[in-house]
Amino acid sequence: MDVFLDYDELETALDRAHTALLRDRARAALVDIATGVRELPAVRHPLGFLCLPLLREGPRGVCVHLFESDTAPEPGTSPMHSHSWDLHSHVLYGQVANLLVRTEDGGDRPTHRVFEVRSAPDGTDEILPTPVLVRSAPGPRRVSSGGESYTLPAGEFHATVVEHGRPAATLVLGLVRPGRADLSLGPLDGRATRSARRLCDARQTARTVSTALGRMDRRDR
Repeated sequence: MDVFLDYDELETALDRAHTALLRDRARAALVDIATGVRELPAVRHPLGFLCLPLLREGPRGVCVHLFESDTAPEPGTSPMHSHSWDLHSHVLYGQVANLLVRTEDGGDRPTHRVFEVRSAPDGTDEILPTPVLVRSAPGPRRVSSGGESYTLPAGEFHATVVEHGRPAATLVLGLVRPGRADLSLGPLDGRATRSARRLCDARQTARTVSTALGRMDRRDR
């Protein structure tokens, strides 16, 4: 039987730092995938991680993101981006760093063009240049370790990396904000591009998820 995931329960657990419940729910969902009880192929995200979309309820969603040493961003993909949704994430193991990016009107000295990312149901992403030019600068670096949680509001530009290139995993809750778009920062002369989110096959997914479960059980932090 598939594990039932309750978005409201997970959200409350995140707010109250009930880490044991979060780990238990994530682990149970991953066990179902690893053992074939639930057929859910992992999605290779252009930013360089594997996504397991566990739940979709209208504007709300729950995913597990797996950052593996052999999963790299697609060439030409800008790491600096912002979401159309509020992100609330719990680190299951490893260390995840979010590098915040400050932006302001580009004026006569812009550094980047803002691109809109439009995702189609078939997994195709269109990255379209907008007329908006900005000047960007590095902001704070926020590192979260296993057992810790963090939030990123819709519209906040950032780049997410794993510390020291070591594997990490996060349980992610997302809530879409009406009127927001997924955005990225790219070169001033950048053109429209397209990328595809590729699916892993059942064997690849089961192997990767089984490895992630082993790391959770060892409490890799």
